[in-house]
Amino acid sequence: MNPHPPTPPVHRWNALRFLRNAVSWQVKPERRLATSGTPTPWHSLELNEVAQRLMANPQTGLNPEQVFQRREKHGLNVITKHRGIPPWLKFLQQFKTPLVYILIAATLVTAILGEWVDSAVIFGVVLMNAVLGFLQENKAGKAIDALSQLVITKATVRRGGEPTRIPSEQLVPGDVVILQAGDRVPADLRLHQVSSLQIDESALTGESLPVAKQAKTLPPDTLLADRQNLAFSGTLVTSGKAEGMVWAIGDLTETGKIARLITEADELTTPLTRKITHFSQVLLWVILTFTTATFIIGVLRGEPLVDMFMAAVALAVGAIPEGLPAAVTIVLAIGVARMAKHRAIIRKLPAVETLGSTTVICSDKTGTLTENQMTVQEIFAGGKFYTVTGTGYDASGEIQKAGKHAALAENPALAECLRAGLLCNEAALLREDGVLKVRGDPTEAAMLVSAKKGGLSHAEIHRNAPRVDAIPFESDHMFRATLHHDESRAGRVIYKVGAAEKLLERCADALDSQGHRAPLNRTAALKMVEEMAGRGLRVLALVRREGVDP
Repeated sequence: MNPHPPTPPVHRWNALRFLRNAVSWQVKPERRLATSGTPTPWHSLELNEVAQRLMANPQTGLNPEQVFQRREKHGLNVITKHRGIPPWLKFLQQFKTPLVYILIAATLVTAILGEWVDSAVIFGVVLMNAVLGFLQENKAGKAIDALSQLVITKATVRRGGEPTRIPSEQLVPGDVVILQAGDRVPADLRLHQVSSLQIDESALTGESLPVAKQAKTLPPDTLLADRQNLAFSGTLVTSGKAEGMVWAIGDLTETGKIARLITEADELTTPLTRKITHFSQVLLWVILTFTTATFIIGVLRGEPLVDMFMAAVALAVGAIPEGLPAAVTIVLAIGVARMAKHRAIIRKLPAVETLGSTTVICSDKTGTLTENQMTVQEIFAGGKFYTVTGTGYDASGEIQKAGKHAALAENPALAECLRAGLLCNEAALLREDGVLKVRGDPTEAAMLVSAKKGGLSHAEIHRNAPRVDAIPFESDHMFRATLHHDESRAGRVIYKVGAAEKLLERCADALDSQGHRAPLNRTAALKMVEEMAGRGLRVLALVRREGVDP
């Protein structure tokens, strides 16, 4: 006998079912399960109240019967693919401009007059314009639909007291999800156990650095980006581990809301479309005025009625700039293609013209627009200053001193600095579909790239100094540390990377340019930190301790 009931098919709510549930909630309000469909401030609730509202046990999770009932009620944890406008109607909408109306009328009139070549040319221009616009919008729509794939992943949940690995679409409100480094958050969670957790929320909030999370209750008016006790669907865990209870799935998650807002966007009007519309209307009236005047004057002069009608039509057809829509569409399509090379989605062709006519950009608190890529630009080691060329995660740059290539053999302190950044590191650089992606913290990824620019081999360094243990970064002590077994350096060695102010307090000496220990001039070191920070750089210190007892 199978103790787990079969998964029922997911159906859309109909009016009768909605009414039945509404009545049952009124009769038994204590059985109502709170979800994000209600304006519940989950970040401001105590953990016991969160568990009570979700009718869940954080220690044991849900049982099979609860999972069955909630899946029947709430459906699968997927973002609904909105049907939107059917393709045939989307194609017809490409003809929805006054200038195209004139061209269609010209096509019909020239066909009636027997001018088949002119009629075919004009119709071809109109058709090409519509096809280009339709293909571009369809391509952008597919890229936007990919947003729904952010929440489709594997999730570790606790059900019946036991951890189990399931597809994320099977999650229901109240499930207890276990997170660890490298996981993608499968639903919106209220965290109740947190251990050095950091999450990359750049896709949701635009914040380039990972956000440290905690389980403490926050004030009700806390902004979305500052709700540190919540984990949002589609974001990436860069370090640490945690547990949280699901309070929103599918369309009700913050990612689902973004997907819905995209589909509900108002019809696009840009400076170019407004100008073309105005030009078309003015042109239409000008053509009608001149053709009518030509017809009337000719008739008054005694010309045959049919001849004057044909002359008026010929004048109207000749005055229509049938090449204008094609020229505009081709120019916009070229702009869209160039934007696509930079991985920018242009949903409507005229939108690229709006971007080109932008004169003022309003950015957030830092005044910067970022790609969420960190780059090591300057290194101070052994009393000497070095610059690092290249941007992003491309390792084609090099380490220079006074504009010339700097060899690591000339400064052992520089080599040890790069080695520390390579070993005290949890990040990884992966190439997927020809695109370099980061798994982990962007700052740690930048240290990997700088070590590669210096000629260090990631595999060789880790093989010669395997990791024994690690302490993840926490905001309380402001550093991360790793313990390595290295026989060439007196057995065990500790490396730390973190805030310079904190680590310099714990150091008594430093390496000079020859690799020898020398007394640390803490005042001079802090002055260098201030100078680098004054240039807008994020300054980190890298330290080492040898001869650690097992």
